[in-house]
Amino acid sequence: MQEITNRIDKNSKIAVLCKGMSSEAEVSLRSGKGCFDALQRLGFVNSQIVIVDKDIALTLKEGKYDYAFNALHGKYGEDGCIQGVLEILRIPYTGSGVMASSICMNKEFTKRILSTNPEIIMARSAFIKRGDNIFDRTADLNYPLFVKPVCEGSSFGMTKVDKKEDLKAAYETALEYNDDVLVEEFIDGFFVTVGVLEHNDKVFAAEILEIRPKNEWYDFEAKYTQGMSDFICPANLLPEVTEYVKELAVKAFETAGCSGVARIDFMMKDDIPYLLEINTSPGMTATSDLPAQALAMGIDYDNLVLLILNSAGLNK
Repeated sequence: MQEITNRIDKNSKIAVLCKGMSSEAEVSLRSGKGCFDALQRLGFVNSQIVIVDKDIALTLKEGKYDYAFNALHGKYGEDGCIQGVLEILRIPYTGSGVMASSICMNKEFTKRILSTNPEIIMARSAFIKRGDNIFDRTADLNYPLFVKPVCEGSSFGMTKVDKKEDLKAAYETALEYNDDVLVEEFIDGFFVTVGVLEHNDKVFAAEILEIRPKNEWYDFEAKYTQGMSDFICPANLLPEVTEYVKELAVKAFETAGCSGVARIDFMMKDDIPYLLEINTSPGMTATSDLPAQALAMGIDYDNLVLLILNSAGLNK
């Protein structure tokens, strides 16, 4: 098992930020508990679970924390908001900085940034603001379609639409979460995801995880219910395709300005990877993708947590 060298003083007071105020709060709580337990096992005895609410700035200021380990998912925790608070309080934190976090949380702006790299291929899509005519905006797209809130994770508000008659209902479901909606052409392939990490100033990809959900697609139930998806790690790809996907994941990470840790999702069709999105605060639960990917390359859960902790303060 690969050991990660520690760069953080073990006497440091570390706030493990979790739960928060997004639709992913319960998933974040599970991630935070797992990371906290790992930090305790690693000898960071002054680490504490900090539940994030509207008074978080005061909590952090009064707590006099040396570092923040960000285990938040979704709105306010993964979109640059908590990162901005931590910048103001001058508390070094894990993961990406304000700008990369805010860009990657917004699926449309992620696509715009990544489109500057001609090597990265993405599904054709339409960006729709509340009040737009969804039928006009999607007239050039081919069914089936995926309709999703622009700024949401864990598949909340996401619907697969097979025919035009169901489009408006899917659009209204997405609007319950965000005022902006992204509609993408469905890629009829299989789902793979790649963790991207940093260690000693080197960016590298973890093993590729192939996911075969037992539902029609990789929805919330398939993601967070044990036994609802089959996981193949390393993914069943040709060696040259494996290397290509890993290279693209690292390029996407760097193009978006990410730091420390991210997870890049792709749909594979005919050995072509279509990039779906970048997650700058990947799940760290017992059923999450990133820990499985890291383990497949010899980094166990505790050392993964240590590796992420080492990114604190490097996200300028």
